[in-house]
Amino acid sequence: MVGLYIEGGGDSKDLHIEYRRAFSAFLEKAGLRGGAIRPRPCGSRNKAYDRFCTAIEQGQKAFLLVDSESPVDAALASGQPENWQPWEHLHRCDGWTKPSSSFDTDCHLMVQIMESWFLADKETLSVFFGQGFQKTALPAQKAVETVGKEEVFRGLEQASRKCKTKAPYKKGPHSFKILALIDPQKVCNVSPWAKRFISILLEHC
Repeated sequence: MVGLYIEGGGDSKDLHIEYRRAFSAFLEKAGLRGGAIRPRPCGSRNKAYDRFCTAIEQGQKAFLLVDSESPVDAALASGQPENWQPWEHLHRCDGWTKPSSSFDTDCHLMVQIMESWFLADKETLSVFFGQGFQKTALPAQKAVETVGKEEVFRGLEQASRKCKTKAPYKKGPHSFKILALIDPQKVCNVSPWAKRFISILLEHC
């Protein structure tokens, strides 16, 4: 079993369990056989990095998945996806150093936040929130990786503020439930970094 060290989930054990289940459901729908990958929510991005580095130092096969936090320099995502340079982006943004026995194919970016993926599957968002959900309030860009963090959150909140059966979008109560429901193929269709993530996991697991 390969560990996937993920940013997010806060410090609550219950939230970690919910996040792990949601991510497992997302990966299984993407074609990863059950149990091949073990999502390991870590809370902060620094904790995710630290736990990934520890796993690598112990000789374990592991992957890291964190938010990019900002747009990725196009020069770092040129050529074939396996040659992209997420570690260089994280070195510039966070000062992180790639473990000597790790590779760029072990490192993945959610770009710019996990909720950006939700914009790829507006139909599932509509079903989840139900009556009163306004898809037109969501950011219109097809390239979800170009949408800033605040714009993503603002769009989700505005689109769901008039819903009849659910409260406006909030990260804790809603995010993991939605992650478990969205279509990975739709996400990959509009997010090259997500496509790279799924493709490399399918190849190695």
